This record gives sequence, C-alpha cells and structure tokens, in this order.
Amino acid sequence: MKKGLFITFEGADGCGKTTQIKLLNEYLISKGYGTLLTREPGAKGLGEKIREILLNYDSEVSSNCESFLFLADRAQHVDCIIRPSLKNGNIVLCDRHTDSTVAYQGYGRGLDIDKINLLNEYATTGLKPDLTIVFDIDAETSLKRVGQNKDRMESAGLEFFKRVRNGFLEIAEKNPQRVKVINALDTIDNIHKQVVELVEKL
Repeated sequence: MKKGLFITFEGADGCGKTTQIKLLNEYLISKGYGTLLTREPGAKGLGEKIREILLNYDSEVSSNCESFLFLADRAQHVDCIIRPSLKNGNIVLCDRHTDSTVAYQGYGRGLDIDKINLLNEYATTGLKPDLTIVFDIDAETSLKRVGQNKDRMESAGLEFFKRVRNGFLEIAEKNPQRVKVINALDTIDNIHKQVVELVEKL
C-alpha cells in the first residue's frame, strides 16, 4: 500500500514541465513535505544508461525497440525508486511517465495504443499517478523552444509532434479525474500557481 502521493508531469518537449516540476518541489519542501524529484527515462542508476541509448544512439532504432527500452526503464524506476519512496510517505514528482509512452510511441509512432497500455500496466505493476499535469503547447512553439541542438526524440519533426500533442489531449479527455491540462503558453508564475492549486486539492 502506498502512503505518499505520486504526481506526474507530462507534455511535449519545450513545454516547460521541467521548470514547473522544480518549482513545485521547492514549494513542497518549503511546506515541510518529504519529496522525491525524478524523471523518465533516466532515473538514478540503470535508468541513466537507458536514457543515453534512447536519446543519443546514432543509428536506427525500431519503434518497438524504443518502446521496450522506455518500458524497461519504467519497470526499474517503479520497483527500485518510486514505490520505496511512496512507502516512506514522500510526494514523488516524476518528469514523464506512462502517458509519454502512449503519446510518443502510440500516437506519435503509430504503435498499438491498447498494447502500450497493457505493457505500461505490466511495467508499473498497476501503479497509477494520483495526479497527472499535462502542459499543453502547440507543436510549432515546442520545436522552436527546443532549438537547434535536438536529441534523437526531438528530431522527429513537426507532424510527429502534432500527433504527440493530440495524444496528450486525448489522454486527458479519457482520464478527466487524473489528468489536468494547463496552457503552457501562460507565464511561469501563473502556471506555477495553477500547479499548486491542483496539488493542494490532493
């Protein structure tokens, strides 16, 4: 039985979620909460090596292989980092989780979404976030914010990121209790206030 809270931050590259997750972490610490700030792919340990392959491997990676690497990272992350932290009563803040795999590999790469959901369930052993915040941004702005130095995932192109955005919005529509959408074009301060408001409801 988990005792803490599990909150995930989602959205296309350049949406500002990494900035917002750090701001929320600082806010929660200032209120006296124990927190764990983590990410997927690339949590401490084995995940860092998987992240290096996923983002920087300079040859062809099949869509199926890509998905299984993300899932392997997730299984390790949940079992060895997230669940123990939740058991200790911490608020776990995770930069990307299962919804990114659905949006990027399902909607973006065109893989079977039902199968991805099934594999996500297996990789997480059924763990679900208490709250997921999607930072919504149009594909053009997303790519502009990423800039010229793109990693392998960020180099997938405009149409890919349009599909990813649509994926995140459909996920939110299908899971209205868990997933909340925030306009990522608002100011950093206004977005932070909205994030805090959502978290304080928990």
